[in-house]
Amino acid sequence: MKNIFKDFFSQCARPEGFMGRCMLRFMNFGHAPLTNWGLDHVTFRDGMTMLDVGCGGGATLKRLLKRSRGGKVFGIDISEESAAKARSLNKQLLGSQVFVEQGSADSLPWEPQTFDVVTAVETVYFWPDLQKCFQEVKRVLKPGGQFAIMLEVIEGDSMWTNVVDGMTVYPPEQLKDMLEQAGFSDVEVFRKKPSYATIKGILK
Repeated sequence: MKNIFKDFFSQCARPEGFMGRCMLRFMNFGHAPLTNWGLDHVTFRDGMTMLDVGCGGGATLKRLLKRSRGGKVFGIDISEESAAKARSLNKQLLGSQVFVEQGSADSLPWEPQTFDVVTAVETVYFWPDLQKCFQEVKRVLKPGGQFAIMLEVIEGDSMWTNVVDGMTVYPPEQLKDMLEQAGFSDVEVFRKKPSYATIKGILK
């Protein structure tokens, strides 16, 4: 039983196969409260171009579109399984308002100053070279664009870091400092008990 638990939650980093598909369904449902609360701290308007990095099963793409009428939303995930699920979940708008790529957060396949908003939900734990990834987000954001990281606050000695391979936890205040070092302005940390946090920065 312990091995099954570990195998399942290790799919958080890069979902693959049947167990990965189960994890993606779990993520789409389980991340909803955090995502909806976190998006309340982002300023939206109609017609925005938005990116979700580490888009998982694609539910955040749908939630972003609800916040920006007539907008376009792009997703990227390192997992082929995730990209396929995100496309399937958003198939009615795929190619017109929804676009999904497979790729890494440290090498985003878009031109500079493409996006008004970039989000990252429960994913920075797994990003390689976090500062390089933040520079990539900065590169693809328009001036005045917003970057919002949403996560559950996990202690460094948590059960999750022992169960999920490749997971690194970051206190919200550390992420705030890192965003400021990367060149983001007006960085704020929002918290909701018991464990939600949103860290939002603006590209001036």
